[in-house]
Amino acid sequence: MSDRTLSVEGLDLLFLRAHTQNGWQDRPVDAALLHQLYDLARLPPTSANCQPLRVTFVASAAARERLRPTIAPGNLEKTMAAPVTAILAADSQFVDHVASLFPAYPAIEGMFRGMPAEVLSHVRTLNSGLQIGYFILAARSLGLDCGPMAGFNGPAVDAEFFPDGRFKSLVLCNLGYGDPAKVYPRGPRLDFETACRIE
Repeated sequence: MSDRTLSVEGLDLLFLRAHTQNGWQDRPVDAALLHQLYDLARLPPTSANCQPLRVTFVASAAARERLRPTIAPGNLEKTMAAPVTAILAADSQFVDHVASLFPAYPAIEGMFRGMPAEVLSHVRTLNSGLQIGYFILAARSLGLDCGPMAGFNGPAVDAEFFPDGRFKSLVLCNLGYGDPAKVYPRGPRLDFETACRIE
């Protein structure tokens, strides 16, 4: 085993004991911690460092009321109880930033702008999805619990929070300090033999 492997405590925090949260303690999340969370989540790789994910942290009472009508009934109570809900969205104009993000390849912007629309959409969605995974792990590494979910009205969220149409919401992620009494038992996971092969 490499001496760079995470400790058991680190693995517990990120994977082994971490669960999707369905209830929350009445504890605030400091804005400085949200800055730290993003600063970690932005570091892992994306295609040509394109970084299409955009994050809106819904934390104020007024913003939470704007979010309320967009949430599916089964997710409403836990979302309103969470101290913060992150809207994780893809930037449809992410190409505007690629030249500054990947200076090692000066032709990168032209390469992206020359892609067919369906290919560019795939790149945007794939890399936003990668970044959502990084976001969850970054949050857990800082001691925050997460409740990611897709049970919301995406077009309504976009109309309310992104009226210019540039960002498209993909996932909502409640953040805070979970209530252990409201955690479901971990569901089954596919085993190696079912999900993997070595050739």
